[in-house]
Parts: sequence; structure tokens; C-alpha cells
Amino acid sequence: MSKKDSAGVAQILAYLNEKNRPYSAQDVFTNLQKQCGLGKTAVVKAMEQLAQQGQIQEKVYGKQKIYFADQSQFADVSDAELKEMDARVAELSAEVQTISQSCRQLDTELKELSSSLTTAEMEAQIQELQAECSGYRERLDKIKTATNHVTPEEKQKVYKERETYVKEWRKRKRMVTDMVGAILEGYPKSKKQFLEEAGIETDEDHKVTMPNI
Repeated sequence: MSKKDSAGVAQILAYLNEKNRPYSAQDVFTNLQKQCGLGKTAVVKAMEQLAQQGQIQEKVYGKQKIYFADQSQFADVSDAELKEMDARVAELSAEVQTISQSCRQLDTELKELSSSLTTAEMEAQIQELQAECSGYRERLDKIKTATNHVTPEEKQKVYKERETYVKEWRKRKRMVTDMVGAILEGYPKSKKQFLEEAGIETDEDHKVTMPNI
């Protein structure tokens, strides 16, 4: 057996004695893959060797073998000691749960901080926004200092004129519509033919829509 294999066997034995719980060869291979550097076949062979030498115990469940530390090497434990161990396990489990929760909170904070802008990025963004605001101020100043402003009075006058023209447009269109309707009552041809003969052009001919007032 090579020095590497011997070291791997010793690590497996020490691991099983330390953990003192049942493991399959796959479990040991997965847990010690980085430490001992043995392949799965070498791990299986090493554990079988340890079992044959009586250094660890082996149990067969169906097609699977389970290995665990030789219990004879451990001193007997009283009921009081077992209860004390159980209490310690419960205490450590609660501590692990508290630490895990704290780790999750810290991980969440880390993700939030990682997604936030750095100081340099924020300063660059502030400068960019300030430059943008400066451009808007310049535009606003130019508008304020311009001499061709439309006063509210002039604006209101334009609106009133527009309203007047639209009303007149609607009035004249209604008058023409009524007149054409009256003529068509005794006209032998179609409305389209009459409009063509009379030379009347409609809003629809020029695709014009009357605006709302």
C-alpha cells in the first residue's frame, strides 16, 4: 500500500472515530474527498480493510453496507451523562439555528449592499444629474428672456377666434347640408352626381374633420 493510501486509511479511521456515527462508503468518499484525495474505489477498499481488521464495524442492509466506529473503544456512558449530552446537543442546535438565522440576515444585507451604488458611482451620477439640471436651467433662462412670448391675453384671443371660426364653419355646413337635402328631394340623380355637377366640395373630399370647440 502506498504512503498516500496508508494516510487515506488513517484519515478514514480517525474520521469515523471522531464522528462516531454510521456512514456508507459513498458518504465517507464525499465528506473526505478533498482531505484524503482517494478515489471512491480506494475508499471502499480501505473501509473493507478496516472492517476486516476489526478497527471499525460493518453492517449490511440489503445491498448497502454501513460502517461505524468500534464501540468497544469508548467508555460506557451513564443515563445521567446521556441526558447531559442530549441537553448539550439541544443547546448547540439552538445556537446553530440562531447563528444560521444571523448568517441569512447578513447575507441579505450583503446582497443589498452589493446591488447598491458605490460612493464613486453615486458621485458620478450626481455630477451627471447636476449637468443635466444646468442644461435645463439654461433652456429655461432662454425662454424667460425671449421677447416673442405669447401673453395670456393674446392666447385667449386666439382661442376665442378659433371658437368663432369653428361655430361659423359648423353653421355654414349645416346650411349647405339642408339646402342640398331639399334639392335632392326633387333631383333625379344621386347626391354624388349633384355635388359634382354643382361643383360642391365637402370636408370629406379633403379629409378634413371639424374640430371640437
